[in-house]
Amino acid sequence: MAYRKFSVVTFILEAAVLLAIAVGTVIIMGRKEKTDSSYIGKAVMECGDRLTPEQMISLGRVSSPRLSGNGKHILYTVTYTSIEENRACSNIFICNADGSGNFQLTRDGRSIGNVRWCDGDTRIAFLYDGQMWSAALRKKGSGWRLGKRRQITDIAGGIREFSLSPDESMIMYVSAVKGGAESPSDIYPDLDKADAVCTDDLMYRHWDHWVKEIPHTFISRIDLRREKCVTAESSKDILPEDEAMYELPAEPFSGIEQLDWSPDGKYIAYSCKKLSGKEYAFSTDSEIYIYDTGTGNTVEIPLKGGYDTYPVWSPDGTALCWISMERDGYEADRQRLMAARIDPERLAAATANTGEGGSAGTDWLLGLTEVSDGFRYNVAGPVWDGDSCIYFNALAEGVQGIFRAVYRPGDESKCAATGSWEIERITGEDLWYDFDSPSGILHRNGETVLLTSWCSMDFPTELVAVHISGKQDGHTGTDTGDEGGIVTDDAVHRTPLAAGCPVISEDIAYRQLTRENTDFLSGLKTPYTEARYIKTVDGKDMLTWVIFPPDFNAAGTDDADERIPEGSTGAAAEDCGRKYPAIEICLGGPQGTLSQGWSYRWNYRLMAEQGYVVVLPNRRGTTAFGQEWTEQISGDYCGLNMSDYLCAAREMKAEPYIGKMAACGASYGGYSVYNLCGIHGDTFDAFVAHAGIFNQEHMYMTTEELWFPNWDNGGVPEEYMSEKGSDGQWPVGPAGDGETFGGIRQGGSPWSTRPAAVRHYANSPHRKVTEWHTPLLVTHGGMDFRVPADQGMAAYNAAQLMGVPSRLVIFPDENHWILRPQNALLWHREYFSWLDRWCR
Repeated sequence: MAYRKFSVVTFILEAAVLLAIAVGTVIIMGRKEKTDSSYIGKAVMECGDRLTPEQMISLGRVSSPRLSGNGKHILYTVTYTSIEENRACSNIFICNADGSGNFQLTRDGRSIGNVRWCDGDTRIAFLYDGQMWSAALRKKGSGWRLGKRRQITDIAGGIREFSLSPDESMIMYVSAVKGGAESPSDIYPDLDKADAVCTDDLMYRHWDHWVKEIPHTFISRIDLRREKCVTAESSKDILPEDEAMYELPAEPFSGIEQLDWSPDGKYIAYSCKKLSGKEYAFSTDSEIYIYDTGTGNTVEIPLKGGYDTYPVWSPDGTALCWISMERDGYEADRQRLMAARIDPERLAAATANTGEGGSAGTDWLLGLTEVSDGFRYNVAGPVWDGDSCIYFNALAEGVQGIFRAVYRPGDESKCAATGSWEIERITGEDLWYDFDSPSGILHRNGETVLLTSWCSMDFPTELVAVHISGKQDGHTGTDTGDEGGIVTDDAVHRTPLAAGCPVISEDIAYRQLTRENTDFLSGLKTPYTEARYIKTVDGKDMLTWVIFPPDFNAAGTDDADERIPEGSTGAAAEDCGRKYPAIEICLGGPQGTLSQGWSYRWNYRLMAEQGYVVVLPNRRGTTAFGQEWTEQISGDYCGLNMSDYLCAAREMKAEPYIGKMAACGASYGGYSVYNLCGIHGDTFDAFVAHAGIFNQEHMYMTTEELWFPNWDNGGVPEEYMSEKGSDGQWPVGPAGDGETFGGIRQGGSPWSTRPAAVRHYANSPHRKVTEWHTPLLVTHGGMDFRVPADQGMAAYNAAQLMGVPSRLVIFPDENHWILRPQNALLWHREYFSWLDRWCR
C-alpha cells in the first residue's frame, strides 16, 4: 500500500480548503474568491478497481480553447456535472501556452461559454445568462483576477453565440426570431392560452423542437467598456426581409463557425441554405455568401450542389476556403476543401451595386479550386496559416488526424487555380488518438506549434500542443518569442495504421497542456485495445477495434503478468481458462466512423471495464476508408453491412476466450440491431437498441430531414453521375417516372419504383419479427424527432407479441441522445443490467 506523506502546513491548508468549500468560499493563491452557492465543481471520486458510470459522467469536460493574440496564454472551459442536482455547468480556466500556470478564472453556478480574448489580451468577452459580457483580466501574483463584469448586449430573448470583428468595433451575434409554424394566437388573437402548432408546409419540427422560431445573425457597433450598448435598435439582421424565412446559421447543430469576419472587418462570409418548406426538407444545397457590413449587400459564390459550409478568410483577405459537397441531397458526400481567390476592389464594387440579398457578377472571383483533389478522406475544420497553407483534420483509416495543404504556385500572373496544393499528414499513423483541428497556431524558434486537443478510447478530451520542427513551406508570419520550455512527447505510439497520404518529414513532438482527468484515470487499470482486420464476405479487410477488459489475460488467471502482450492479437490466447462476455457495437449514422473518439453516451472503455470484450467493426458505410466504402451502404441497408457485422461477431465468437455476445447500437445502429434480430440465427445472446428505426415506411413519413432517407433508401441515383443541367442543378424526372411525385424526386420513398427502394422497404426490420427470438432491450427519447419514439415502442410491442423477453425504457424529456445526468445514469444502469442478465 502506498502512503501519502503530509506536512503540517499541507494538512492545515487542505483542511482550510475543505472548510472553505463547505461555506461557499475557496482559497486561491492566498486570497478569497466568492463562489456562487450553486457552483458545480470538480467531483471528488475515489478510485476503485474499475470505471463506473457515475464516475464517467462526472469527469471534467475540457473544450473551447482560445489562444491569446500574443501567443502566451490559453483560455478554455471545463464543464463539471452534478448527478445529484441533475445538471452541468461550465466555467473559464486559463493557462500558459506551454500548459503551466493552470488557473480557474470563474466559479459561477450558471454556465459561461463562447470565451474570447479582446482589447489587446487585457480583457475577455464571454456568454453568460444569454448575453455577452466583458471583464478586464490581469495577472496577480502567480494567479489571475477578473475585473468588474459588464453586460454588453441587451437583447430580448438573449443571444446564442457571438463573434467580434478583428478590430473589435463590431459584433455579430445569433438570436432567435419568429418563424416556421404558426401559433394559435397568430391566427386567433383571442386564443392566447391555446397551445398548438399550425402549418401548411414541411419542416414544422426539427431534431427535438417544434419550429416556432429560427436563428438569425445580427451585427452591431460595440464598445467593450460600455454596458448594454448592443440592443435590438442598434442591430441589423444580415438577412434582408425577403429572406427572413431562412436560418442563419442552419439548425440544428450549426453555430457561429458558419460565419467569418474578413481580416479588415468589411465583410462577413457565411454559409446559408436559402430554402424553406419542402425544398428545405429535401435539399442539402447551402451556399457561401459574402455580406458587406457597410452597404448591407450580399454576393454569392455560385457553386451549387450539396452543402457548402465553414467559410474561412485567409489572413490577407484575398482568399476564402470552405468545405463543400458536390451532390445535393447526399449529406454523406465527400467533404472537399475548396479555395477561391478574390479581388478586393472588384468585390467592393460588386457589393456596392447589388441590392440586399441580391446577386452581382462574379468578376471578383478570380479562381476556384479544390484543394483536396485526390485526397480520399473528408476534410473538416480548415484553418489558414499564412496565405498559402491550410491545416485541417480528417478521419483517415480509423483515426482522426491533422493534415496540412500547402500551395505550390503556378503562373503568378494567373489565378490560384493555376498552382497546385500538396497535402501531407502531420500527426502520425502510429498515434491512436483523435485530434481536432488547430484552434491556434504559433511560430517560434523555427518551429510551428499547433494548439489543438486530443482524446482516445482511453481518455476524454485534453488540450495538446503539436510541435513541428523546421520552417514550414508557405508560412509568411513572424515568430512570437522563445518562451515555452522543453518540448515533450506525451503521445503513446502504437502499431501504425495506413497513412492514407504522404506523412510530413519534419520531427513531431506532443505536449499535453491540460490534465483535467489524468490523475483519476491513472489510478485505474487501462483496458487494452487492438486493431484487427477481419475479412468480409467479399474478401475485403475491415478494421475492427477490439477492447479487452483490464483483467484480460491469456491464461485465464488473475496474474496481471499474464495479460495479453502488447501488439499481439486476441488469437494469442490459445489456452484461455476463462470466457468473457462480449459486446459488438453497431454504429449509427449510418455514415460515421468508429475511431478513437471518447463518448459520454456510448463509452467503450466503460463497457470494457465492466468485464466485456468490446468489438467495434468499421463496416460498410463508415467514412474513414474512402468514398467507395462509404457509398456502398446507400440502397443496401439490409445487405453487405449486415454481413460485415455477422463476420466480425462470428470470428470473435470463435476465439476460445469469448463466451456470450450481445449486439448493441443507437440510431442506424438501433436499426441494425432490429434487423439482426431477424437474421442472426444463434450468433447473439442479447440485443440493445437505442433510438433505432424499426419500420422504414413509417420512418420516411415521420422523420424531418427527408433528404437523408430519400437518398439512402433509394441508393446513389445514376443521374448524379451525369452532367448537371444548364441551371447548375441535377435533372428532375417527369411525373409518372415512378419516383417523381408532387414535383419532387422521391427515389427513396416507399412509393418509389426504384429497385433499390423496393428492396429496401421489403427488408424493413418490422417485416421479420416472426423470426425474433433473442432478448431485446429498447430505449428511446420521447422528444426524438429524427427517429420518432413510436419506432422504439413499435419494436418493443412486436417483441412482446412474439413472446421475446424484452424491456422498454422511454425518456419523455430526451431527444435522440440521453443527456440529462440522472437519465444518462439510468440508461447505463439499465444497459448493463440487461447485458449482465443475458450474457454473464
